[in-house]
Amino acid sequence: MIRLHTKSIYLFLLLTVHTLASLAQTKQDSTSAAPFFKDGQAQIVEAFKDPAKWIRHDLWVETSFDTDGDGKLDRMHVSVTRPYQTEHGELKLPVIYETSPYYAGVAGDLQGVMWDVKHELGATPKPRTHPNVVRTGKRPIISNSLIRQWVPRGFIVVHSSSPGTGLSQGSPTVGGINESLAPKAVIEWLAGKDNGYTTPDGEEKVKAFWSTGNVGMTGTSYNGTLPIAAATTGVDALKAIIPVAPNTSYYHYYRSNGLVRSPGGYLGEDVDVLFDFIHSGTEDKRAYNNKTYRDGEILNGIDRQSGDYNAFWAGRDYLNAMKNFKAALLMAHGFNDWNVMPEHSYRIYNAARAKGLPVQIYYHQAGHGGEPPHEMMNKWFTRFLFNIENGVEKDPKSWIVRENDKQNNPTPYADYPNPAATDVKLYLGKGGNSAGTLQLVKSASKIKEVLVDDVAFSGKDLASAKQSDNRLLYVSPVLKQDLHISGIANISVKLAVNKPAANFSVWLVALPWSEDKKAKITDNIITRGWADPQNYNSITKGVPLKPGKFYDLKFDLQPDDQVIPAGKQIGLMLFSSDKEFTLWPQAGTEIIVDLNGTSLTLPIVGGKESFVKATE
Repeated sequence: MIRLHTKSIYLFLLLTVHTLASLAQTKQDSTSAAPFFKDGQAQIVEAFKDPAKWIRHDLWVETSFDTDGDGKLDRMHVSVTRPYQTEHGELKLPVIYETSPYYAGVAGDLQGVMWDVKHELGATPKPRTHPNVVRTGKRPIISNSLIRQWVPRGFIVVHSSSPGTGLSQGSPTVGGINESLAPKAVIEWLAGKDNGYTTPDGEEKVKAFWSTGNVGMTGTSYNGTLPIAAATTGVDALKAIIPVAPNTSYYHYYRSNGLVRSPGGYLGEDVDVLFDFIHSGTEDKRAYNNKTYRDGEILNGIDRQSGDYNAFWAGRDYLNAMKNFKAALLMAHGFNDWNVMPEHSYRIYNAARAKGLPVQIYYHQAGHGGEPPHEMMNKWFTRFLFNIENGVEKDPKSWIVRENDKQNNPTPYADYPNPAATDVKLYLGKGGNSAGTLQLVKSASKIKEVLVDDVAFSGKDLASAKQSDNRLLYVSPVLKQDLHISGIANISVKLAVNKPAANFSVWLVALPWSEDKKAKITDNIITRGWADPQNYNSITKGVPLKPGKFYDLKFDLQPDDQVIPAGKQIGLMLFSSDKEFTLWPQAGTEIIVDLNGTSLTLPIVGGKESFVKATE
């Protein structure tokens, strides 16, 4: 028989009472600590503020695909950050989720691994070299993004690494279907599906017992693309997304109207380069992944010779997958993002709006990135994840940061484009090698003007030159009052080329060009566009040009919303190779422009009347 001393009994009872008291306190904390709301927004909860008390753990979620060829369904590495009050099941909270191919590191210096752009149009490019990614990061923390912003406000934050990156199994595909199905699988687990595991290869299950099943997603650039990818699957638990500067079509990212065009700042990049850049998954699967996807599916599909739109590109265009999209959408982008261009967000916003979904769009005047003000994001997530009726659906659909305002101070408008904007067609008058005219009336004379391609001159060089044989420039009268452009300008040009192929580039600029180091990009660039004249009839099939024959080429420029100040002139600049974006053929190609068959259509707030007041 075991005998207990009186002192031992006392200590045992004391410990028991202390344990029960701690458990009771924990339970009380979990029931008394709860989200609360003010002005339609989730507020900081004192009990959720201390990061030292947050629970952080990781797991693997099984998907519906096997992309690394091992005969097993790929599992995604997932990490969770949540208030400790959720641990015992009494408190459940909604989830804000970000997924990325970047969390475990990327390839370093890409100099020398990009495609060489110095060759003739249609030529076979030189082979390129391939970098390797050294995986970084520690378990269980995949990323610290979002946590300090959202966990104190009563949200759980979840991160996952994309297929073939970090500790996630599978292979990158850069826009392939697995990049849509991977976040879908994670969202389904968050909504109660039994597909979570404690290890990448084991059978021990883990459940998201702390989740309400309502999920929102956000992220910037590639991390903003993946919420759209997930939403196109129609997964029920994904209630709202806030993509920031998302790439919504890899064709529109790496091509433009049939033209091979690089994203700004990354001359010579293409889908296979991005594959190499993010391929941080386990080393023993990389050879299979490289052969199957980078050197197989991708190289067989990207077609750097023609730049035509094909089945490969169609499968990486999320606009083609909008049928099942039902998440509420708050979109954000910069009008001067020349990496992921502003059309990417507008095309998805426009499609979601046409479906009758709750939508808002936030545009600012800067470059890549730039999320909406916290208040906008908070109202969006509060409405659709907590189901708080805060009236956000009745707020203006469009929020535009004006040229001299801070990004957290957008101006609301009924929609984008501004409903008060109407198209105004402008015609070209002779003198483009110096400065022709941009006017409301078509010239009665038959005029043809010539530009000579030379990539040695940058767009800035050409726009600021008083005279150049390498571009054609047509300018409006000096504006007597501000002129507000809102929407998508388009160009219709009648041209002939002395060779079977040519680059064709268009810049809409505000002149005189400002050389001031403090000048904002909006002081000079209004919008831009690029096209392949061989694709005058279709982006799916370019045909060699017959030298000297005239073709009608029509295409849109990038979306914009900009107030051009009084004292400036609007300049339409036509040139061939764009040093920052296109291939670099040898100089000398001639493009002849028939001014009588060429026009620019501008969406102007107040329409023709506003243009007349500003210019006459």
